[in-house]
Amino acid sequence: MAGKVAILLDDGFEDMEFFYPYYRLQEANYQVTVLGVSAKVARSKNGLPFEITETIAAHTPDEFVGLYIPGGHAPDRLRRYEEVKRFVKEFNDAGKPIAAICHGPQVLISAKVVAGRTMTSVDAIRDDVENAGAVWVNEPVVVDRNLVTSRVPKDLPLQMPAFLALLPK
Repeated sequence: MAGKVAILLDDGFEDMEFFYPYYRLQEANYQVTVLGVSAKVARSKNGLPFEITETIAAHTPDEFVGLYIPGGHAPDRLRRYEEVKRFVKEFNDAGKPIAAICHGPQVLISAKVVAGRTMTSVDAIRDDVENAGAVWVNEPVVVDRNLVTSRVPKDLPLQMPAFLALLPK
């Protein structure tokens, strides 16, 4: 195994923005751990289930080499929890690779790690990104130091190689 990558998940996640990275990371020989605020069966926007068996509170960023934050409605739920914000901030402070897509940057905003960064997201949260002090650009993938951001599912084939390039082999 090349290392462990955490994916943050909750109800309302965007199907493709979770399942594509989940399997792509495994294909690249990473152990993927899906973390939630609580253990439960999370349902995607379209009703697809995924069983979350690990909680954020039971883990530390030191255990992982990368972090992925899918979009959908899940980021708005996740950003409300102190343990999520603390986990993401510590991850960023350590300079470890973090990828977020669509509404995923909402978690980065709430963790207060986007000021002074250049990034992208779904257009619906452009104002939030800019109001948090980041420069928003309309590009399929943006890499700013350890952050890799993308807009929508069609950007995944560009985002995943950029994220994988930052992860230790």
